[in-house]
Amino acid sequence: MIKKDYYEILGVSRDASEEEIKRAYRKLALQYHPDRNSGNKEAEEKFKEISEAYEVLSDPEKRRIYDMYGHQGLEGSGYSAGFSDIEEIFARFDDIFEDFFGFRTFRRRERPRQGRSLRYDIEITLEEAFKGVEKEISFERIEPCPECDGVGGKDRRPCPACRGTGQITRSHGFFHISTTCPKCNGEGYIFSKPCPECRGNGYIKRKRKVKIKIPPGVDTGTHLRIRGEGEPGEYGGPPGDLIIVIHVKEDDFFERKGNHLYCEVPISFVQAILGDSIKVPLIGGDEVELEIPQGTQPGELLRIPGKGMPIFGSNRRGDLFVKVDIRIPKHITKRQKELLEEFAKIEGMEIKKDKKKKKSFWEKMMH
Repeated sequence: MIKKDYYEILGVSRDASEEEIKRAYRKLALQYHPDRNSGNKEAEEKFKEISEAYEVLSDPEKRRIYDMYGHQGLEGSGYSAGFSDIEEIFARFDDIFEDFFGFRTFRRRERPRQGRSLRYDIEITLEEAFKGVEKEISFERIEPCPECDGVGGKDRRPCPACRGTGQITRSHGFFHISTTCPKCNGEGYIFSKPCPECRGNGYIKRKRKVKIKIPPGVDTGTHLRIRGEGEPGEYGGPPGDLIIVIHVKEDDFFERKGNHLYCEVPISFVQAILGDSIKVPLIGGDEVELEIPQGTQPGELLRIPGKGMPIFGSNRRGDLFVKVDIRIPKHITKRQKELLEEFAKIEGMEIKKDKKKKKSFWEKMMH
């Protein structure tokens, strides 16, 4: 279906100011508002149409994209325009209605809403991130009051302010707007004897302990979601979730880069020259055999496939990279020295040893 031009819908020019767009929308919103056109489906569709146009043209960034590329540009930029029903419009435009008419619009009692999700930050070691671990955590959350079973009190009776409807309707000329009753907060009833434990709101803050399983391969910033462990929902809605945010501590021996591990091991210069096989420690106390190739150079990285970190959510693992630190002995025996000198001679290297110390000026004067 071809969409109409937003400027035509509001009856303004393409260079209209922000105030002109706002004024045009206010006039049309009053004209086609469902409360003034009860049962008129055509007016309801018109109201949705002008609300969609205003949502785009009142936003500088959306308007810029629309002016340049039209409706397709908005869709390509990830902006969604349009409303599924009238209730969605009122939910989106509460602030606008308050700005225009002095109070917010609530056309009916609150829908069920999911409870607020909670965040919990936990620090684990690199070894725990490698193997996976089970932890017991403790946190506070809002729960239904056990004293009144979340009801809020005794002797419930209809709210005298809204007469049990949860809404107060105000008239603004021909325009009728329903707002949430401030006395009962839209519940429609009050208690003559509020619960002393929760002071009538039906909820209290309590400490809760849960066991969580942290799978192998998690990294700093990994989020784990524990369903239903957040705060309770409102108006019969489901509870929120508990979001576990992982922080992995730095290790003294291994350095982690993504799914790969890096470490540094010392070898002698003889091992570097001749080659050798050494044991390299792994996380958790195991070891792996590493072949040192003949002629290994200082700082060279040797790769051991599949010995890095587990890749989160899979059965694969990263690699382990070993950096060789070639150690040069500070003291050697006479025999070692002779062998090294012979090696140098074979290599054609002239090692200047026992260099005579040059005499100083005063030593020369004495002779």
